[in-house]
Amino acid sequence: MAARNDQAGRSVLRRFLQSEAAGGIILMGAAALAMLVANLPGISEAYFHLLHLDTGPVISPKYGSMTVHLWINDALMAIFFLFVGLEIKREFIDGQLATWEHRRLPIVAAAAGMVGPALVYLFITGWSGPLVNGWAIPAATDIAFAIGVLALLGKRAPASLKLFLTTVAIVDDMGAVAIIAVAYTASLSTLYLALGALVMAAMYVLNRSGVKGLTPYLLLGAALWYFVFMSGVHATIAGVLTAMMVPITTSPGACDDAESPLHKLEHALAPWVAYLIVPVFGFANAGVSLAGMSPAILLAPLPLGIAAGLFIGKQVGIFGSIWLAAKLRFATPPGGATWLQLYAVAMLCGIGFTMSLFIGGLAFPGNEELVDEVKIGVLSGSILSAVIGYTILRFAPRWREGSSGDADRAG
Repeated sequence: MAARNDQAGRSVLRRFLQSEAAGGIILMGAAALAMLVANLPGISEAYFHLLHLDTGPVISPKYGSMTVHLWINDALMAIFFLFVGLEIKREFIDGQLATWEHRRLPIVAAAAGMVGPALVYLFITGWSGPLVNGWAIPAATDIAFAIGVLALLGKRAPASLKLFLTTVAIVDDMGAVAIIAVAYTASLSTLYLALGALVMAAMYVLNRSGVKGLTPYLLLGAALWYFVFMSGVHATIAGVLTAMMVPITTSPGACDDAESPLHKLEHALAPWVAYLIVPVFGFANAGVSLAGMSPAILLAPLPLGIAAGLFIGKQVGIFGSIWLAAKLRFATPPGGATWLQLYAVAMLCGIGFTMSLFIGGLAFPGNEELVDEVKIGVLSGSILSAVIGYTILRFAPRWREGSSGDADRAG
């Protein structure tokens, strides 16, 4: 009997870990735990001390001694960006974004979903001044968090909406990577950029020569990380650049090719990214001490600009662009869903947790007070988007074929 109960327990755990909601739920738990630990007397000091603990040599004079926080944000997150890069490449070559017909709506929606939040943020914080550098913080969508919320709804969220949200988030990730590489890079080292280019050239030669083994690409990717880290460009970009060089074997109309190097690496990284890397990042970056703060902090320009950008800018930008694209017959909205359901999904895109926190750290480096305000803005905007988006989808009437016209259904 004990063995049977143990097996049942393992089965429940296995089913949870294999579900779409698992990654998002674990991330939510990590964020909540970070906020709790950061505000518990006695424990909070240990939490912040651990994050700033020196744990390595001085790799670059620009960064000083490597700390736990630096290893997480610059090294561990490089693996996250490698995974993101693999997803982007697969979708554009062998997935839902392989044709221009399928790309049009996600690209338009993602672009509008980045411009809208940035404009709202700048409108609230000002178009010049010390806060202008944070314009990109509310522009990103956290795919794990958003998909996790959708998965909790089960059949109340049509599969077409899950697919649409995923593709928009992937295109959104491309925009976020470009922003990090261009907008948050200050001084550059020509020498290390040249060395990084040589590593990229070596990976390109391997790819064109038909080398399928992953080991050479990963070793060269580690060297690329070092050169990018030293160059002044944020080191996580090395993960995306490495992903672009990993070979892919296409399988149109079928499941992923089991022998494709890209698919092998993506599947191998997926559980580590979802259940370790992203939660660790969330735990290390979501914690903010509320000691001495009043509720009025939510109305300060920085947190208010971020929260409004995520909650208002995202839904207006994405939903407005979808509606306009449909009216102009430029693209067809996802089928099997009502306009209300589509609006709720646009709101879920306002969950910017991981990428928004990451960009926030780049926007105000070394300014702990502003970084804490970023965290408050990101958390409040993301939670508001998640709760209201979930609530609308939970109670929204589902589309039934033949039961409503174009005024009621999206596609």
